[in-house]
Amino acid sequence: MRKNAVKLVAALFVLVLLAGTSFAADLYEGEQTLLQAAKAEKGINSYDTGPTWANWQALFDGFQNRYGIQVNWNDLGSGATVVRLDKEKNNPQGDTAYYFMPFGDAAKERGVTEPFKPVNFDRIPDELKDPEGNWFCVHKATVVFVINKNLVKENPKGWQDLLDPKYSKSVVYLDPRTTGIGYAIVIATTYAHGGDLDNLDKGIDYLAALQKSGNVRMIEKTTEFDKFAKGEIPIWITYDMNAYRAKYIAGLGDDIDIIIPAEGTITAPYALSLVKGGPNPNAGKLWLNYVLSEEGQGLFAKGFVRPILPGFKMPQEVADKFLPDADYARAKDVDWVKAQKVQKDAATLWGSKVLGEN
Repeated sequence: MRKNAVKLVAALFVLVLLAGTSFAADLYEGEQTLLQAAKAEKGINSYDTGPTWANWQALFDGFQNRYGIQVNWNDLGSGATVVRLDKEKNNPQGDTAYYFMPFGDAAKERGVTEPFKPVNFDRIPDELKDPEGNWFCVHKATVVFVINKNLVKENPKGWQDLLDPKYSKSVVYLDPRTTGIGYAIVIATTYAHGGDLDNLDKGIDYLAALQKSGNVRMIEKTTEFDKFAKGEIPIWITYDMNAYRAKYIAGLGDDIDIIIPAEGTITAPYALSLVKGGPNPNAGKLWLNYVLSEEGQGLFAKGFVRPILPGFKMPQEVADKFLPDADYARAKDVDWVKAQKVQKDAATLWGSKVLGEN
């Protein structure tokens, strides 16, 4: 009897080795079948998921630990990602693409996405997904100021304060022509100054005045987290998820302050897509399912990134570190599908008014 039991255990061990990966419980029905199909492919190419952004490194690690599949990534920026997908349309290299939500709709319009409805797709609010699954939001963020108190003596309370000469060469933000956060900042300043998606001049005029004041230190092309963490940026206009990461994960602690502008700000959702004709479609689907699973959404939450699934309970140790709900009440939701329709004109107007381009 004992000998038979030993043989049974040995047989089960061999089965586990043959499977390549084993875990206690499936995250969703059909996970193991999809995994085996994914393992016959060559990893996964995930566009625009830089590891220092939105806690993607934790999701890479979780995915690779669970499935044994390598995630290859790049960090292009939302607009640049759509351009690259379009250029590669006849020979796709990416399997999935991540971008600020309006760029997901733009990618759909260019015909570079494949309809796919991942696990928990039905739980995503209708306004935050394409009905056919060409794109779907996975998390959201809020535009804030992050202040390095070692470089700034008095915190600005809002957008108007940033025009004060005492903040000369202090402000850094991302280019709205190539990045989602840059465009979100345009819209945030627009609503803060009485404009809307039909009148983006309000925000762009403000950013032009900020540029003219001499208070803009630099307009970056890609995320500047490392520069801020090293103490090279006095005032960073970015998302709350980057701010909390700097404060609590990068260890800057009391050296920085996080401010939701007094005049108001906006929330910004980010989306994923399956790339049409990608080289590793099953690995792509496995990755997208993982990101929308309870485990994947929980990894966002642990990195101070707000999950997209309604009612998702943030870990208490994370929830306690967020700014008060009263501050977040100044953050406005926006019609991002409409925002995508005017993004190109906004980018041109910004280049003209802020940088003086023809």
